[in-house]
Amino acid sequence: MRYLLVILFFISSSFAYEFYAKLEPIESFQVKSSVSGKVIYSNDKIEGLKSNNTKVIEIDSYVDRIDLEQSNNKLKAINSMMKIEEKNYNRLLKVSSKSGFEKDNQKLKVINLKTSKADIMIKIANLKNSIKNKKLIEKSNYIYNIAVKKGDYVNPGTLLYESKDLSKGKLEIYIPIADVDKLKDKTIYLNDEKTDLKIDKIYNVADSKHISSYKTEIIIDNPKTFSRLIKIEFK
Repeated sequence: MRYLLVILFFISSSFAYEFYAKLEPIESFQVKSSVSGKVIYSNDKIEGLKSNNTKVIEIDSYVDRIDLEQSNNKLKAINSMMKIEEKNYNRLLKVSSKSGFEKDNQKLKVINLKTSKADIMIKIANLKNSIKNKKLIEKSNYIYNIAVKKGDYVNPGTLLYESKDLSKGKLEIYIPIADVDKLKDKTIYLNDEKTDLKIDKIYNVADSKHISSYKTEIIIDNPKTFSRLIKIEFK
């Protein structure tokens, strides 16, 4: 009977070190609009494929581009006016017959122009940022889902598309807190094959659902396939 108990304990312990998890991309992104406007381009052909500096979504920026052009022209005019008014002010300072009131008025002109210049520079920066945010280009991520079509009108916060980083894979498992230290230095086997992998991250706070376990991540470089169930063993 004693030998039977030892055997049963060993089997129970070995099962404690066996886990199953689905291999998921290292990162998943939901790309939402930061601006308002009409969608003028939606690249549905890239959906389900890996991008390569690919334009995915473009939102109409016609009015912004005209506004930017005119704002740049206005900035040039303000700069020219500032040069003239600053010269006039410096001349007034040298004329002793001019009153302090006249000199102060001229100084106020220069200050007002500087304030106008600051305002227009902020507007130009905002317009450039808006135009940039209306053309969304993905460098290398996998395009999982495109949520808008050409002709749709979007507001800030509207989901445009979802993408995933397939350069690495992530396995998430929940290890009983009491076993964490035992498993840190053990060899990891995936689907019965020995690997050189190690635990990448342990969240040292009990999970809200698995209250007696720590969420743990194992990272795999350049996996061939995703969303498959993998057996994970620590030996």
